[in-house]
This record gives sequence, structure tokens and C-alpha cells, in this order.
Amino acid sequence: MDTRVKICGLKTPETVASAVEAGAQYLGFVFFEKSPRNVSVSVARDLALDVPVGVAKVALVVNATDAELDRLLGEVPIDMLQLHGSEDLERVKAIRVRYGLPVMKAVGVAVPRDIQALDAYGLVSDQVLVDAKAPKGAALPGGNGLSFDWQLISKRGWNAPWMLAGGLTPDNVVQAIQLTGAKQVDVSSGVESAPGVKDPVKIRAFIKAIRAA
Repeated sequence: MDTRVKICGLKTPETVASAVEAGAQYLGFVFFEKSPRNVSVSVARDLALDVPVGVAKVALVVNATDAELDRLLGEVPIDMLQLHGSEDLERVKAIRVRYGLPVMKAVGVAVPRDIQALDAYGLVSDQVLVDAKAPKGAALPGGNGLSFDWQLISKRGWNAPWMLAGGLTPDNVVQAIQLTGAKQVDVSSGVESAPGVKDPVKIRAFIKAIRAA
């Protein structure tokens, strides 16, 4: 399978190296204090500086202000911003203009009517992340280890390239790709030994499963 992989929520040099060596094309760093995957700007800077050219460094933020983004992007060499909060269409457009970086907007899916938002955000984003909608009252907007009915987006396309997320693991990622036609996948909790603790063995297994299919 010619599928691009994003490993999200990396926090240590060892797991960054494991993701790179396994063949991930995107590395995600989470800047959201409520998340067990949260990293400080200083830690992220050190991690990002060790990422080889050609592997995209993605900053996941949740309803970040301009001041927060100014500080983050002033210190960490980021290639793409992933907006994982309730940012509306105008906010997405404003961030793209202000920072001149590609923007990926996460959209939660649970029922058919959620698909409409993918069409709208695809017009203002460089990519859309099709994720499982967080349960009502959940502390985290993503990374909850939940999947959604992949048939809802089977063989669909939107106004921008898209990436599949939500409950993916080494055991189900091939099925997810086959059902949806995804050309890109994003995993976080599915390659962890505990919340926020990435497992190099699972990272390798996840990417190996895709390559072997």
C-alpha cells in the first residue's frame, strides 16, 4: 500500500527516532495541556531539530490564540499546523494567511450529517483530518482511541487531501484503508503502551502492516 503515515503525540527522542526509522512521513507534536501527549515548546524544539529533512513536523493545537501560535512557531521549526479544536472557517483562513504554513483541520465524524463539515473545511484547509468525534463531555478532542463507521466515508473525496484517524491500530489499519480508500493515516493511542507513552514496537508494527498489505 502506498499510504502515508503520521505518528502523533511524540514526546521523546527515542520514539521520534523509531517513527522516522519505521518510515513515517509525518510526526505530530501535541500542544494541549489536558492531553497526556502534551509537550512544552522547549521540548518540542529539541525534538523537531532532530527530525530529518523530508519528514513533516506537525503541531497539533486546540483553539490556539495568535499569541500562542506566535510563540510556538517562533521557537519550533514546524512544517504544518493541525487545528483540532472548534476553529471555524474564518479562523482557519486567518491562520493560513497569518503564518503561511499548510493547515490541516480535524473534523469529527459520528453520523452522516457530520460529512458536510468535511466539504466546507476542505475549501479553506490544505488538508482535512477525518477523525472520530469525541464523546460529549470528553476532555480531549482526539486521541481517545475511538473509531467511527468507516462506511460513512467509503471511497469518498473532499475539496482537499485527507487523512484518516480515530482508533487505528496495527490490527485494523489495513481494513480501514481498504474500506475508506484513505491514502494517509494518523495514529496516536493505537501505538501506545499507556496513555501518552509511545511504544516503538507498536509503531514499527503499525507501519509494517501497511507496507505488507
